[in-house]
Amino acid sequence: MNSLCESSSLSYISTCERSYRTKSLLVSPVTRVRISDVRKTSRRGAGLIIRASATVSSEEKKRMDNNNGKEKGWLQKGIAEFYDESSGLWENIWGDHMHHGFYDPNVTVSISDHRSAQIRMIEETLKFAGLSDDSSNKPKSIVDVGCGIGGSSRYLSKKYGAECKGITLSPIQAERAQALANAQGLGDKVSFQVADALEQPFQDGQFDLVWSMESGEHMPDKAKFVNELVRVASPGATIIIVTWCHRDLLPTEKSLKPQEKQLLDKICDAYYLPAWCSTAEYVELLQSLSMQDIKSDDWSEYVAPFWPAVIRSALTWKGLTSLLRTGWKTIKGAFAMPLMIEGFQKDIIKFAVITCRKPE
Repeated sequence: MNSLCESSSLSYISTCERSYRTKSLLVSPVTRVRISDVRKTSRRGAGLIIRASATVSSEEKKRMDNNNGKEKGWLQKGIAEFYDESSGLWENIWGDHMHHGFYDPNVTVSISDHRSAQIRMIEETLKFAGLSDDSSNKPKSIVDVGCGIGGSSRYLSKKYGAECKGITLSPIQAERAQALANAQGLGDKVSFQVADALEQPFQDGQFDLVWSMESGEHMPDKAKFVNELVRVASPGATIIIVTWCHRDLLPTEKSLKPQEKQLLDKICDAYYLPAWCSTAEYVELLQSLSMQDIKSDDWSEYVAPFWPAVIRSALTWKGLTSLLRTGWKTIKGAFAMPLMIEGFQKDIIKFAVITCRKPE
């Protein structure tokens, strides 16, 4: 959550709903084709729909691009403001890792375990990706896409002795991340900047570890997001995507059920998310780019204690008073936390881990 209107009876009208109602009036019927044939993609809560370029006129494409640009701008502004508001609160209560923890599902969790669970999430992810502490296999240059206040960047830099660059849409996050790096003596190895993950300010093939911990859910164009991760990866580099997804569709399904879409749309509105996609769609995108050693897994059971713990921390005196000092975007996000629990319990939301290697 690299990642936490005006009344309690808030009507959740998500950016997804607004965008799709507009687009449905502007575009021609869509055709499902192979990922390799795609030029333009459109997303709905139900999954990835591929639009054949031949069916879209130049005038329609211009209107679509205009709408997509407006949606992207609205999302980016909301994301930046949300994290500008909430990052200080999160750090004050949970520390500098702004992501889920990894828990043993058979063990009762204590409050003190949550921060160490976030470190376990990093370590388990690295293990799943096949990265070891072997000096010959250590990454030397890392990009942290959606870096938050730099918890992963600093941890990975210290673990591997690597240089790391983090990007975020939030100026406050970038400033705080750099201050923490400097205070920990990492200012010469770790740097942060405000940048768009869909247009990364880096050269092709610059990094041998591309790390995205819970930022993919914010990306309005998943195909472009994955393309950028691959572009900045060097030959042989490891790419890691940990993100929120909706469940994979059954072979007989064309979309999620209406009640499932409705739940996800409420979460979209609270956390400034575009429409969701599935793990299978991420894998398909990586396959279309000829990535190797593609692996994916559902770690939902291992993150189950996280959201109840966040709610408990918000209901403490420290949590409540801190929350009230933030802003409405953060408060709205707090109200939506039970929706995340509901989504996981109903198997609508999946905590996806996806890794691959760029061919040498």
